[in-house]
Amino acid sequence: MNASAVAPTGVTPRFRRPRRTTERSPWWLRVVVAVVGVGLAVPLVSVATQAVSAGSSTAHRILTGPILPSLLLHTVYLTAIVASACGLLGLGAAWLVERTDLPLRRLFAVMLLLPLAVPEFVAGYSWVSIAPSIQGLRGASFVMTLSLYPLVYLPVSAALRRTDAGADEVARSLGVGPFARFWRITMPSVKRPLFGGMLLVGLYLLAEYGAFAILRYRTFATAIYTQYRLGFDGNAASVLTMVLCLIGVVLLTAESRIGRVGHPGRETGRPAYRARLGWTMPLAVLAILALCALAIGVPVGSIIYWMVRGSSTTLPPASVFTTAVRSLGLGAVAAGVATALALPVAVLSVRHPSKFASTVERTAYLDRALPGIAIGLTFVTLTVHHLRPLYQSTTLLEAAYVLLFFPLALVAIRSAVARVPPVFDEIARSLGLSPLRVMCRITIPLVLPGLGAAATLVWLSSTTELTATLLLRPTGLSTLATQFWVYTSGLAYGAAAPYAAIMIGMSVIPVALLTRLSRTASQRHRSVAS
Repeated sequence: MNASAVAPTGVTPRFRRPRRTTERSPWWLRVVVAVVGVGLAVPLVSVATQAVSAGSSTAHRILTGPILPSLLLHTVYLTAIVASACGLLGLGAAWLVERTDLPLRRLFAVMLLLPLAVPEFVAGYSWVSIAPSIQGLRGASFVMTLSLYPLVYLPVSAALRRTDAGADEVARSLGVGPFARFWRITMPSVKRPLFGGMLLVGLYLLAEYGAFAILRYRTFATAIYTQYRLGFDGNAASVLTMVLCLIGVVLLTAESRIGRVGHPGRETGRPAYRARLGWTMPLAVLAILALCALAIGVPVGSIIYWMVRGSSTTLPPASVFTTAVRSLGLGAVAAGVATALALPVAVLSVRHPSKFASTVERTAYLDRALPGIAIGLTFVTLTVHHLRPLYQSTTLLEAAYVLLFFPLALVAIRSAVARVPPVFDEIARSLGLSPLRVMCRITIPLVLPGLGAAATLVWLSSTTELTATLLLRPTGLSTLATQFWVYTSGLAYGAAAPYAAIMIGMSVIPVALLTRLSRTASQRHRSVAS
């Protein structure tokens, strides 16, 4: 790279956008994506229909009453604080691990992802059970930041790992300082994954119920659950859910506009230059250790404490084992289905971008903003009136898992497909291969790590899903999450601790696998780029 590629005066260098195929997308791909889009739109259409049927009097009562301004303020404050804090923590941790001479980087890379193994409601239980004062906005912001920052750390670290560091090296040779290089060269290359991760954090906050119920912080999700289950007012809950969807639209619109700023960076076949931390190295190590201690050490320590000291501790081995196996099985099926359905959507969105593909993609993200109770009651209504044999079946529960966590699979697969050079597809097509054979023989093998990461994320989330499971599970079926919730609702912390421990223990393996898959994908694309 020549020196003119970096302008030390502050002008951001230009990077060419990756080429995309211009031929018309295959008809079968559009049909598959259309079917997936219809399925994704079912909860949104159902909620909108019920909100319209609620009548003007109900809508006026909710929209002009005192509850809506309070919920809006709670949601805005929480989202702004947690998304910003997760952005700072995720970006800072990713830069330390991927772009500095920090010792034990491989170990820290796994440790920083371990909070994904702790469900949000388990984290809330862990902190409240040992420090009851951790409640309200401060408590919710603190606990959710520690739980969700890996959603930013993971994509940003992957971007830093695969992006060409040549521009940074040239700027360094020209005497540009480390902070100037970071803002003028590194930041533009990670803005897209940074804002994408912050968007996921915001959508998670909109849909989370269990953690906020434990932390006693009122949000749209807790208010909707109260209206549905305690107030028996489905119409009011539908109006609140529509307002929640509109907030999701605002987040998606803001992310799409801000995310256009910057460039994805050029992939390289050589390792990046690592900045020397010098005398600040002990401070960096202590900061990461403190973050990991708060995010994973406190929940694990709290669970161990209640298992040892809690007077209500019960650990029936057969019952817990059966529940764990059932939870793993439900999560595995959901992971396979969601990954298979997300692949064609990702391919169409990346290789043949259009308004249609963008609409399907945005619909999936909007579904993630819906609380599990809203999706659960949508399915209950549909099955009771139109598909009675599916009511209270595991098939219905699996469908809810797929809808809830489809965006996680889509984000992972879309990122993997975007890193595969389109020229590979073009060469295969020029040799006479059909689009379907190109996907099977070229695209899928190259994005296998991304498919594995997608399945792992969905599996991890499905095995610990709470709200929809409480509503849709067949009679007599229990999961680790529902059993945990039964005990914590009665303040039996000791009895709940074994179920929390098993959820965390089961989740550690997928998180470690996710770390390995992320590095495998980066190494594979480095070899492709070189």
